[in-house]
Amino acid sequence: MILPLLFAAQAAAVPAPAPTEDARPEEIVVTASLRPIPEEESPATVTVIDEERIEALGLPLTQDLLRLVPGVSVATSGPPGTQAQVRIRGAEANHTLLLIDGIRFNDPASGNEPRFELLSNEGVRRIEVVRGPQSALYGAEAIGGVVALYTNPEKMGPDEIGTRGSALFEAGSHDFFRGSGRIGFGTSDRSLGLYGGFQRSSGIDSVGQSGERDGYENATIGGSARVQASEAVGVRFAGRYVNAISEFDGSDPLTFMRANTLDESRNQIGALRVAADIAPAGSGLNLTFGGTLLDSTNRNRLGAVRINQTEGHRRSVDALGSLDLATGPVAHRFSLAADYEDEGFRATDQSFGGGTNQERSRERTAIVGEWRASLGDRLTTDIAVRHDAFEGFANATTLRASALLDIAGPLSALVSYSEGIARPTFFDLFGFFPGRFVGNPDLKPERSRGFEAGLRYRTDHVALGLTGYRQRLRDEIVGTFNSTTFLSGVANATGTSRRQGVEIEGEWRPIDTFSVTASYSFADAEDQQVREGLLLREVRRPRHSASLGLDGRWGRIRAGAAFAYVGERQDLDFDAFPARRVTLQDYVLAEARLAYRISDRLEAFGRIANAFDADYRDVVGYETKGRTAYAGIRLAFGD
Repeated sequence: MILPLLFAAQAAAVPAPAPTEDARPEEIVVTASLRPIPEEESPATVTVIDEERIEALGLPLTQDLLRLVPGVSVATSGPPGTQAQVRIRGAEANHTLLLIDGIRFNDPASGNEPRFELLSNEGVRRIEVVRGPQSALYGAEAIGGVVALYTNPEKMGPDEIGTRGSALFEAGSHDFFRGSGRIGFGTSDRSLGLYGGFQRSSGIDSVGQSGERDGYENATIGGSARVQASEAVGVRFAGRYVNAISEFDGSDPLTFMRANTLDESRNQIGALRVAADIAPAGSGLNLTFGGTLLDSTNRNRLGAVRINQTEGHRRSVDALGSLDLATGPVAHRFSLAADYEDEGFRATDQSFGGGTNQERSRERTAIVGEWRASLGDRLTTDIAVRHDAFEGFANATTLRASALLDIAGPLSALVSYSEGIARPTFFDLFGFFPGRFVGNPDLKPERSRGFEAGLRYRTDHVALGLTGYRQRLRDEIVGTFNSTTFLSGVANATGTSRRQGVEIEGEWRPIDTFSVTASYSFADAEDQQVREGLLLREVRRPRHSASLGLDGRWGRIRAGAAFAYVGERQDLDFDAFPARRVTLQDYVLAEARLAYRISDRLEAFGRIANAFDADYRDVVGYETKGRTAYAGIRLAFGD
């Protein structure tokens, strides 16, 4: 009922003023430090996809925007709605930490992987990707990097008063439909923003055997609120809830080979965060106290028959204090944070008579300190140290140290050393498939450390970046197979897995309303097997990738286009026994959208996906969509 009421409210609203030609606001990078810092002051390597690019492209799923980020590879197991894995700088899919409005959104019911196939762009205003190990700030699962989404649906500052919002309707190929909306209310001391959307598609046959089509449905709602109780005290709320159905093709129960099946996964994941900010005027002191609740459920079916169900929860409380002060020409920021997390997992099944049933829980307590120092605009240094106390594992301490030096005007250099950790998942520890996969309770957390160095060039109209990195991963959790018992499992590799590469990215903004971005990445990732010294090229990581993105406004016209090149990469074909390595061919994925503003409140648009009709695979044996086309309208209102 929420979405129809939201759309009805928007349809009755007054027209909104035409979009202005103002310059884009200064981008703030939250994920690169414990407190917000300007992007140009971040020693970490960060890519920002701003609101203009998101709206100009109009892509319904976040995974498609991440293809534009250097060092990021996206692999989908079929059409939209099927499993989507994001790997940063050659790391594993569960080495990416997903944050949505500051909430850790990795799914405890699915091996703590981010569920990018469930992640729509409803309400999303900005996407930030911090590359390289970031566990010194954010703890486990941040070995590869951090993907942070910010919704801010009200988009209203503390001095803005009124109501504004929009609604969008879109339809197209493969019975695709999308309806979404957002609305915000603001006064001088409080604001409320809500967003929601529903999208669906009948999809295609995932394994290409002329069978039934595999589609998806996704309903997402969320919002945020701000209450300024006094000049020094404010309270913030943020939440997001996803209810999705994903159809996919699994395997034949007798041969275990890919087959056209009626597999279906029904997923629910929701979270709520509350935080209080205290900032006494003139003190240089900022305090934040927060708490987060997250619950997720995944129900798997084969047609009308229930197979199994997994559930997860995460409860956390946190506190952060920071103090700004100066000693002569040097400005300092000292930050100290602590958090406690309780994570639970529960699995039940019908297919194996309860053989996979389990209920587990674990706790974690952490403390982190950060010291940032700036010598004018010349030199910025950042040191962060974090200690995690794990239940069931050895405690871990991680470090990040970085520096940013202004060489000459627009040219600067950066260097950084960082460490990361990732805990074994509940599946890794305790198994999940009777007679086939056995857990290993003796696993150790994976540990990564790496260096990066680079150059940046930034003016009002041009930004360029060149970064080289080298990372080493120890105790990597890799698969094992016992040829005598035919049981699969996992173990810590005894050697070191290697990741290294180069990333180049640039942006040209000749005018405030037009932007071109481009990137190129070379990534060399090798996987250490259980037997020390046996290194194999990591699967589903292209050595070469590149992207080109454009967005702009010209009077009543808004346009956006994106081109993502994905080079050759290897994969494992599990239809063969033993699994054999195959090469997936390179491809270019092109997206474009053109919109025309009919009036101050009405915009019509058309969109084309996979414009070159590339015949490509991200995962061996699974089909992807060819060229598709869409059209829709967008309504806006506001004071």
